[in-house]
Amino acid sequence: MTSTYGSPKTYDKLVEILEHDTKVKVAGIDVDGVLRGKFMSKEKFLSSAKTDGFGFCSVVFGWDIHDRVYSQELLISNTRNGYRDLLAWIDLSTYRRIPWENNVPFFLVTFRDPDTKSALAVDPRGVVARAEKRAIEELGYLPYAGVEYEYFNFKETPESAAEKGFTRLNPLTPGMHGYSMLRTQLNNEYFQDLMDKAIDFEVNVEGHHTETGPGVYETALAYTNALRMGDNAILFKYLAKSIGMKHSIIPSFMAKPWGNLPGCSGHTHVSLRNGDGKNVFAVSEGELESGRSDAVNEDTKFISRDAEMFLAGVLEGLPDVLPTLVPTINGYKRLVGGEAFWAPNAVTYGYDSRQASIRIIAPPSVAPEATRFEIRVPGADMNPYYTLGAIFLLGTRGIKKEIQLKDPPISRLTPEDKAQNKVKMLPKTLEEATLRMMRPDSIAREPEVFGNEFVDHFGGTRLHEVKVWNEAVTSWEVERYLELA
Repeated sequence: MTSTYGSPKTYDKLVEILEHDTKVKVAGIDVDGVLRGKFMSKEKFLSSAKTDGFGFCSVVFGWDIHDRVYSQELLISNTRNGYRDLLAWIDLSTYRRIPWENNVPFFLVTFRDPDTKSALAVDPRGVVARAEKRAIEELGYLPYAGVEYEYFNFKETPESAAEKGFTRLNPLTPGMHGYSMLRTQLNNEYFQDLMDKAIDFEVNVEGHHTETGPGVYETALAYTNALRMGDNAILFKYLAKSIGMKHSIIPSFMAKPWGNLPGCSGHTHVSLRNGDGKNVFAVSEGELESGRSDAVNEDTKFISRDAEMFLAGVLEGLPDVLPTLVPTINGYKRLVGGEAFWAPNAVTYGYDSRQASIRIIAPPSVAPEATRFEIRVPGADMNPYYTLGAIFLLGTRGIKKEIQLKDPPISRLTPEDKAQNKVKMLPKTLEEATLRMMRPDSIAREPEVFGNEFVDHFGGTRLHEVKVWNEAVTSWEVERYLELA
């Protein structure tokens, strides 16, 4: 694990770095990728850090994104167990100070079962930790990743948005201005704050620019190991929303706020490294000129055989784990209506193709050490830990089982192939995706992927989301049917 700068390695060092503090902020992550936390007195925090952690109400896994208790009793938190406490284990390697909150010390926690002391099956940080552990123990490889977020920004506050009923929201800037050198000057302090405070908060940013769409930004987070990437991704959202409040701006990571505009992606870049730090996906130096002779096709000749099997594993399992990449009702509108905006809705891959679900990035367009896959399915509303866990668990499975690519790259597919069902399509709704994930023979249920406990609990939370959606009466329905029906 890549620790943050200055994180304490011992309890005595922890006491030392908190010498002049009176309180500490802690947070864990729920199934929707929402930070759930609190302030603790320094004394309480230190006593918890010295033991197995502290009690934290399990209801954070028993209610939804708006604190509504789930429609059905799920495994971890329910009336039968009295919404008992979980164990919040403090990860000292995540130590940071929050620069916009008077530099208060901050730590992430992993939610553990109070009886077994192991991470909950659905704890987001625990999912990635298990994926890392499996890749290291079974293959000797360490998962690495990067995340790119696209997000709309609105000149609104939580109060003004609520007063408007979340309609007629004012975008930060008008028009479509991707990579604009001018638009960033209109809200320069906010734009600069996002990158500067990210550096201070140890959420390393690789690139930061405007994207196409009214008030849209894109921020690419720097490559690191998978668990640290999950932390950085979730904390960037926290940072953006916190900095936005100070500027009376709401940054939205909703996948598809507007029907007629591009959605917001959460493109996820992945690779594996061996014990020497070498990129496992890269071809050898001798293969750089003409590519790997035993490659399945032209699109994969500049990636290693292990990379090809990793890719095959992800493609095979992708439809069965889709809710872990696209977890919301709205996210599927980005996919189904997004083909014109490079939002893929099929099981496809291709060399340097932004139309495919998985884009192969390899020589000759990049250096061998930069070889990787860009998973283009997730939206910005993903829970990054579940997304990373799914990708690496499926990829590790692909290498272990030596799964071979069976389908051609997207460059060989035609519109007729899709019309004739020769292309595997992804589920079109959250309900369809969740029911597929939860079926008895789902790849997601395999012990080396997510397992039954995760699938049953997380699947139940997604079916709750579907139920809430099905009960809702939308403004579209009222406008369409009120007068004429």
